[in-house]
Amino acid sequence: MATAPYGVRLIVGAAVTAIEETRKLPQTILMYPMTVASTVAHIVMKVQQDLADLVIKGDAALENIFPPKDEQPEWATFDEDLGDTDAPAGNGERRTEGRFALYSVADGVGGPAGKGQETVTKSSRKTATATVPPIVEELDYESLTLAQLRARLQSLSVADLEALLAYEEASKSRAPFQTLLANRITRATAK
Repeated sequence: MATAPYGVRLIVGAAVTAIEETRKLPQTILMYPMTVASTVAHIVMKVQQDLADLVIKGDAALENIFPPKDEQPEWATFDEDLGDTDAPAGNGERRTEGRFALYSVADGVGGPAGKGQETVTKSSRKTATATVPPIVEELDYESLTLAQLRARLQSLSVADLEALLAYEEASKSRAPFQTLLANRITRATAK
């Protein structure tokens, strides 16, 4: 078959394309709202990114012109301000002060060390451990966190709970542990 002239092929190609696009029109119309929404969202995000870039450049320029003042309040203490002795334990040791005191089991007093708060000395701990109830050794109470103790409370008798509470008061006196034990004793005796 001989090839049709270029103009004819062009017209036939345009007609076929028009027919194909007409057949796709119902599906394309359904997709228009999603396409428009996607395009608008893209434009909005691009404008936000451009504005953020401008703000960052403005901050950098203003910082060069007007260097920031060191405005750290006297009461604010940050980890980098502390010496090596007070730095947080990064080698797997548990923290015994601050918000992590609830879950600590270190040898120090659990809880924040405030002014006037007494710390338990090793000699007083030795006298307290001289009268260790058997339940303390059975549970390995010294190594339990608050969550681990809470999980074991259901299986303990009232006498064991009272012994644990007395031991806690005599040794570390950690308020969350005392409260947990006292509440469990109250619930157990009410049954």
